[in-house]
Amino acid sequence: MKKILLIISITIVTLLITSCSPSKKDIVVAEFQDQTISLDEFENIYAKNNGGYEIAKNDSLQKKINFLELYLNFRLKIFDAEKRGLDKLPDVIAEFTDYKNKIGISYLLEKELIEPNIKTLYQKRKEELRVSHIMFRPDSAGDEGAFKRAKTVLDSIKMGASFEEMAKKYSQDFYSAPNGGDIYYITAGDIIPSFEEACYKIKAGEVYPEPVKTQFGYHLIKVTDRIPRIPEIRASHILIEVKPGATSEDSAKAYELISSIQDKIKLGEDFAELAKEFSNDEGTKALGGDLGFFARRMMVQSFDEAAHNLKVGEVSPIIQSPYGYHLIKLTDVKSLKSFEEERETLKGIYQRIKYNEDHRKLIDSLKQAFNFQMNPAIADLVEQYADTTQVGGSYWLSDLKRRLGDSIVFSYTGNALILDSVMSRGENIAEYINRRITKPLFEAMVLKIVENAVLEAAVNHLPKKYSQFAELMGEYKNGILIFKLQEEEVWNKINVDEEKLHNFYEQTKEKYQWPDRVEYSEIFVKSDSLAKAIYKMLKAGEVFDSLAAKYTERPGYKEKFGKHGIHPVLDNQLSMKADQLKEGEFCEPIPQGSGYSIVLLIKKHPAGQKTFEEALPEVSGGLQELESKRLEKEYLEFLKSNYKPEVYYDKVEKAFQD
Repeated sequence: MKKILLIISITIVTLLITSCSPSKKDIVVAEFQDQTISLDEFENIYAKNNGGYEIAKNDSLQKKINFLELYLNFRLKIFDAEKRGLDKLPDVIAEFTDYKNKIGISYLLEKELIEPNIKTLYQKRKEELRVSHIMFRPDSAGDEGAFKRAKTVLDSIKMGASFEEMAKKYSQDFYSAPNGGDIYYITAGDIIPSFEEACYKIKAGEVYPEPVKTQFGYHLIKVTDRIPRIPEIRASHILIEVKPGATSEDSAKAYELISSIQDKIKLGEDFAELAKEFSNDEGTKALGGDLGFFARRMMVQSFDEAAHNLKVGEVSPIIQSPYGYHLIKLTDVKSLKSFEEERETLKGIYQRIKYNEDHRKLIDSLKQAFNFQMNPAIADLVEQYADTTQVGGSYWLSDLKRRLGDSIVFSYTGNALILDSVMSRGENIAEYINRRITKPLFEAMVLKIVENAVLEAAVNHLPKKYSQFAELMGEYKNGILIFKLQEEEVWNKINVDEEKLHNFYEQTKEKYQWPDRVEYSEIFVKSDSLAKAIYKMLKAGEVFDSLAAKYTERPGYKEKFGKHGIHPVLDNQLSMKADQLKEGEFCEPIPQGSGYSIVLLIKKHPAGQKTFEEALPEVSGGLQELESKRLEKEYLEFLKSNYKPEVYYDKVEKAFQD
């Protein structure tokens, strides 16, 4: 009894301690002014910048403290920038808005259209459906006549008439009608979206309750089978050919031969060896009949259906196709790939068959949500006054601008765009700039501008809906502010004059050294025989520069007489070769890339101290870097003196402790 009471007491105390323990959001690791950095915030930012939570957990305490100090400096800078009002500057706002709209539109389309639809497509493509249909093409009465005929036949089917018999009698798909409307197996992404959507809504054996419209007319749809999809199978076959127009006697002989081969297989003879001996498929017989991997519907239906009904290692019964008689052996089956593996393929399918329609629907829904209103008279008025005016420069001096520049073209969510604004946006769209303004062009341009406008309006709501986007925008805005601060506090304050450069050079000149260098020329030709001929001419006393100007094939070097200038000895193969020569000496042709080179050493330049003029780019860069570090240090000292941050190093020890 005492033992039980002790266990209960320990449990209660543990619960009390746990419930009283502060959460990581409440533990402050650093603070300044009214700003705090919580342990939770520190962990998130540290893990993000150091390879993830599991790696960060094993880092040393000193590394975490160093990172916290850097992050605190970053937070101090952002606080200072906002206190100065840098985030309110017009150029900062403009840069941020432009970035937000560009990234935001892509993000919106990815999240609202692409991602959900490719996930749906992936789920659908786990199945394949066998489908039959009855098609009704538009007639003299147009779509309405086709719909009425489809509805009448559908009513008969609902009353008990056979779908297959109705298909044979009424379907205007003359390929599938004789087979009761059967169009074999399909899967999502391979067919017209409206047809596909109806198919995936019904079970095997069911008929879709309404006629379905496509660009071909109206369809009545029946799903006859739903099975797990196998993306690809691998099979081998033995073909005994029956040529078109063959006699029944020829066909019988072919069947007799394939039957004898079937008997050999049943007795244990090797399928691949029999294919090599007997198959009439010249493309596969040497491979033992191997057809490689193929997807559903890539083969003729009788072959495809037989192959897909086999298990790995099984051999089919004798199958007849338009090519003759086959025996098929299934040798391998591919499994479905994961969503991530299929992502790009799914994107391609979706963008090809359904994206444009969904994009249009999204724009229409945004127009409605943002109370879009178009000025119905504006297009006719623009055409009336446009004359020869073009989108771009000529508009701003035109009668069209004078008469209608302030006229509203469209409005949405409290914004109204006048013609001047529309033309300003239009001249930034490549397909419209400098084109003569006509009514069709104006309407198409406005449609594009409206689309961008409502998408940009929708982007403003993304931070509330997607925390990841809000974080991305916050990071970019902070980046702009840091850049502005660095510009004001560091870069604009760097003052490098000639006296400072000379002084810095004298203090650091031992750093500026030339390595061993060579000055050389080259004649490069692609032909071995030409290289040898040039070498003979040089040996005979002809001038290297003249021959280089005439023969060298290295781009840009004819006009330079083959001169490469001065290079470090270890810079490349040519400079190393030149270093092996005496001044004024040239080498025999050597292989170089896609041709042959003859190298002439002009002069050797031994290693040594660079003069001030020679070292100036390095001196200038080094001094600016030193000044930058000094100014950065002074600015950080100012921030710490002004905002008096506190770091609680003991709290950092609790980071990444679950």
